[in-house]
Amino acid sequence: MCGIIGYTGRSQALPILIDGLTKLEYRGYDSAGVSVFNQDQTHTTYRSAGKLSELQKLTETSKADGMSGIGHTRWATHGEANTVNAHPHSDTYGNLSVVHNGIVENYLELKKELIQTGHIFNS
Repeated sequence: MCGIIGYTGRSQALPILIDGLTKLEYRGYDSAGVSVFNQDQTHTTYRSAGKLSELQKLTETSKADGMSGIGHTRWATHGEANTVNAHPHSDTYGNLSVVHNGIVENYLELKKELIQTGHIFNS
């Protein structure tokens, strides 16, 4: 079980995402993360193991200025409960951040294919 939130609007995304994750924290206590798509077209991503309060500490002085983003709380059912496995996950080039709920059954085949095309994995 996980909690997933997304926001696009006219306000700063980070505080809205954190507030939304507080309402979804019961969906996952093992890790949490957010990725904000900034006005300069970069992503600012924060991930932490443990309760949401750990993520909140990381984001207190954030300069993320985007008005859209995604967030995730994780209940680890597959893989260790650590920062590396916390969502959001980003692509090699920093162009894309994703979250998901559940287990990707064919992850080994997908990982092998992506490594062959030059992608680097951190999880």
